[in-house]
Amino acid sequence: MKTSWALQDAKNRFSEVVETTLREGPQTVTRYGTPVVVIMAVKDYEKSQRPKDTLVEFFRNSPLYGVELDLTRSRDTGREVEL
Repeated sequence: MKTSWALQDAKNRFSEVVETTLREGPQTVTRYGTPVVVIMAVKDYEKSQRPKDTLVEFFRNSPLYGVELDLTRSRDTGREVEL
């Protein structure tokens, strides 16, 4: 079925656009023939927003994985300032 809607058609037939989205997947809305927005089901949107990797996998895939960092804190207390 239809997956692209002109803005005016989408406004006039919004219920149909929503039903088609739920049944068939994301729908594109165009303005002057140019795609401007995509209408998608909430479950699909939430799925697309989830990180693909866990935080541990993210750090393991980092280009800095395995680099040794000096995490010791400097004992310098700063300088004396006259007020």
